[in-house]
Amino acid sequence: MSLSDKHHWLRSIKSHIAVFDGALSLIIFLILAVGIVTLYSAGIDFPGRVEDQLRNILVAFVIMWVAANVPPQTLMRFAVPIYTIGVALLIAVAVFGIVKKGSRRWINVGVVIQPSEIMKIAMPLMLAWYFQKREGMISWRDYLVAAVMLALPVGLIIRQPDLGTGTLVLAAGFYVIFLAGLSWRVLIGLAVAAGASLPVLWSVLHDYQRQRVMMLIDPTSDPLGKGFHIIQSTIAVGSGGVFGKGWLKGTQAHLEFIPERTTDFIFAVFSEEFGLIGNCVLLFLYILLIGRGMMIAANAPTMFTRLLAGSITLIFFTYAFVNMGMVSGILPVVGVPLPFMSYGGTALVTLGLGAGILMSIQRHRKLIQT
Repeated sequence: MSLSDKHHWLRSIKSHIAVFDGALSLIIFLILAVGIVTLYSAGIDFPGRVEDQLRNILVAFVIMWVAANVPPQTLMRFAVPIYTIGVALLIAVAVFGIVKKGSRRWINVGVVIQPSEIMKIAMPLMLAWYFQKREGMISWRDYLVAAVMLALPVGLIIRQPDLGTGTLVLAAGFYVIFLAGLSWRVLIGLAVAAGASLPVLWSVLHDYQRQRVMMLIDPTSDPLGKGFHIIQSTIAVGSGGVFGKGWLKGTQAHLEFIPERTTDFIFAVFSEEFGLIGNCVLLFLYILLIGRGMMIAANAPTMFTRLLAGSITLIFFTYAFVNMGMVSGILPVVGVPLPFMSYGGTALVTLGLGAGILMSIQRHRKLIQT
């Protein structure tokens, strides 16, 4: 290989690596590393989990790299088609979707997919596109239109039923509407209206959803049934103390008292083995992740990119807050994974796509400025 060929090869490698935002990539890498270490302990009785997760991480990084190379202008062009396809698939799921464990969430389109996952990104894309088109002339009617666009997929997802994913999609869309300038007076009014409608909402909840709320209030009323998850996870979190029991020494996890310990309840395993100090380190990493995302949003050059970056960043916050809240017993169990730590490919791909979009916004901001 000639010297010029080597220089060309090195430039090609640098150009491919340059699409990754250094600070954001480092933070995600550190959280993933903590997740792999915890998963090794949590999944010690599940051979192949670590290897599978490493493959999931590789796929997520490929998706992240691809998304980071897509200019925000291209994302805008695809916002409406992706949203439309996502809603159409949700309607198809409602009509002839696949039922598993009492929920109709999947559809076979050659491969079995869960369309509600698409809406976690499609929803903020669509609303950010809409408000970009209305920039400078946004009125209360636009917020109403946005609310309708949000309510349609959220209603279809909750109907499946899938309260966890519905909550995340609702949050993703709400963040865009809020960041677009929704008045605090309207927010207070909505909060009051939501409080007044609680009896109605309670009446339309499924039995298992009501049970989750009741178990949050008093899990000891059914300690070996519906309250088992919350009781055992809070025991694990508390038993870690300040310094933790040590890696691979968590009794709650290894004696199989913690259900879903490699997925939704991996934070309980981490808390037991690494204690309060470990939790503070992990919280600091998530704060850095959210802070970096908000910096990218604040410096974004257009309304579309600001709204999209802000919403994606706050989705990361929602994932972490809801997961830690349910594991600690302060929120109902709704099946939300801990971002970049819980085992599973679907969530990692969605999170990797979101991180890639943030990197694209940051990278193309620099290109526009130069």
